[in-house]
Amino acid sequence: MNAPLAPHTTFKIGGPCDALVKVANYDMLKKALLFCKENRLPYRIFGNGSNILVRDEGVRGVVLLLGKDFALTAADEKSGFVVCGAGVSLTALCLAARDASLTGLEFAYGIPGTVGGAIYMNAGAYDGEIANRLHSCDYLDGNGNYAELDCLKERENFSYRKSPFTGSGKIIVSAEFQLSKGDKAQITAKMDDFMNRRREKQPLEFPSAGSTFKRPEGGYASRLIDVCGLKGFSVGGAQVSEKHAGFIINKGGATCSDVLKLIEAVKERVFKETGIMLEREVEVLG
Repeated sequence: MNAPLAPHTTFKIGGPCDALVKVANYDMLKKALLFCKENRLPYRIFGNGSNILVRDEGVRGVVLLLGKDFALTAADEKSGFVVCGAGVSLTALCLAARDASLTGLEFAYGIPGTVGGAIYMNAGAYDGEIANRLHSCDYLDGNGNYAELDCLKERENFSYRKSPFTGSGKIIVSAEFQLSKGDKAQITAKMDDFMNRRREKQPLEFPSAGSTFKRPEGGYASRLIDVCGLKGFSVGGAQVSEKHAGFIINKGGATCSDVLKLIEAVKERVFKETGIMLEREVEVLG
């Protein structure tokens, strides 16, 4: 009870939840969902805790952490299919694909999230998107019923940072990716290149939730923020990264309130100077 959530987020910010439950497998997840429904308890799934900001007052209800059975991966070099649980990190997924000499997911190497979270928001980077290689997903609805989504048929319902799962209440439990046969050395080189770019340009040494704002039409949020002279601008322990203006970082002791005030200040300045209203990408919970 009253379990702290900050350690379970990449921002290292936020208050507690009423209960934190680690579900090891599918059956435990189904039982937990039914328990929450019967007792009218709100619930939330946590993967790696990236792309979220928990309010200082915390989150009411139950937070479910996906355990070991959701972190399994199997890659078939001949068919090109990679099957994995929703709790698998994107880095682990990319490594499994590389080891099977399968190409198509190199762009995701180093994105600090899990497969479930990446599908939920259709994560992407370096001109790649999760949806482009996603074949199917298994999920549970709010009643604990199992179903499969044919992602090829649903492709038109995936868009920039949005999927058929966004806001639906459905819980992704596993996924199947269709990749192409490739050269392992070339795949490795491409992954290393993307990782080096991240280390060089992004403030990975500080806690953050990744890109704070969505990409505005015809441009980049980071460029607009930089042009407005906001690199290094701070509120409390929250700061616009001096390394990459698209990131708001936790310099130490930042609160959710600090981050939200900084986000609003950035949005106001950018709109005032450019006429473009930035849209927050980070999801606020609580």
